[in-house]
Amino acid sequence: MPNICFYFQVHQPYRVKNYKVFDIGKDHNYFNDASEGNLNNSWIIQKVARKCYLPTNKILLNLLNRHPDFRISFSFSGVYLDQLEQFAPNVLRSFQELVATGRAEVLSETYYHSLAFLYSQEEFIYQVEKHKEKIVSLFGVVPTVFRNTELIYNNDLARKVESMGYKGIIAEGAEKVLDWKSPNFLYEAAGCDNLKLLLKNYKLSDDIAFRFSDHNWAEHPLSARTFADWISEHNGSGELINLFMDYETFGEHQWEDSGIFDFLGHLPEFVLQNPSNGFMTPSEAIEKLESKGKIDFFDFISWADEERDLSAWRSNALQTDALEKVYALEKDVLNTQNEGIIDDWRKLQTSDHFYYMCTKYFADGDVHKYFNPYETPHDAFIAFMNALNDMKIRIGQNSPVKA
Repeated sequence: MPNICFYFQVHQPYRVKNYKVFDIGKDHNYFNDASEGNLNNSWIIQKVARKCYLPTNKILLNLLNRHPDFRISFSFSGVYLDQLEQFAPNVLRSFQELVATGRAEVLSETYYHSLAFLYSQEEFIYQVEKHKEKIVSLFGVVPTVFRNTELIYNNDLARKVESMGYKGIIAEGAEKVLDWKSPNFLYEAAGCDNLKLLLKNYKLSDDIAFRFSDHNWAEHPLSARTFADWISEHNGSGELINLFMDYETFGEHQWEDSGIFDFLGHLPEFVLQNPSNGFMTPSEAIEKLESKGKIDFFDFISWADEERDLSAWRSNALQTDALEKVYALEKDVLNTQNEGIIDDWRKLQTSDHFYYMCTKYFADGDVHKYFNPYETPHDAFIAFMNALNDMKIRIGQNSPVKA
């Protein structure tokens, strides 16, 4: 009996503006505002709201009302929720409506969509707890399943997450780790007592997220009926089909004229026509399914690019330098006890800043350019480091005076 577990990542960063060396010491506002043209943060949120968030939320609410067995789950970054409160409160209300049905689970993550686990355990714990508080305040639910930034995962992360009280975690179903095993079952995290592990079926997920509108794809155009048939083919060979993707898949990455909304609107109907099929939230999967054993993730994996490792954020000297320098400021930033400085420092940890510095495929015009306000990775690095240098000045001006 295959059950679909739909998980959507919903995130937008506070992008750093074209912060110049001449701004250092004069301008403490590092993030894109209305003067930055058509890539300022408010413009992006409202554009994607029109194309994706509002129409997709409307479809999902209708599906939840029509199909009592339908289930979905979301992970909202804290900085995304902050921007909804600031720029698009109507979108926030539409998400709250979905969660209020009781069949849309909200997952936990780092508030600032950061790489903190790789650099500071203390900062990681703080951001996860801050995120949990935000979810409780906005949605009235306490997350019990964790998703790390960009599905970055290994055994050490699993142990830390279990120690923080979570009962499950989601990760990429990377073949280099799974070997002969199938991602279509519930597992346990190696080195943990009872932390359950849900692994992404990247092929079926990517059929929707990346290949759906590709006219050169052999399966184009993909219909909801065909996809439901693919799910049914796993009867007897899988219990859990984890479809994990960015929420912007619907309407933004895959435009409305591709038929993506029609596909989504009809998918539950065709899936549920087979009485052996169903839908589950991550928590329901953990409660109802038996683990098929432990999976050992010794090295870090992620869901980014073909390598599914950390190279999207740490593959060149620009990225390494920027990451090391921003986390090196932790003690000095916190010692200022200045909320503005601390919040700006944490916004500068958001993984997107380092993604924009990636040089692996930049010349090919791939996903690394999505809503990227910079012409080159070097431009991203310069703007970031200029902002960081201004932050050092602010830290010096706000450090406690020693007796």
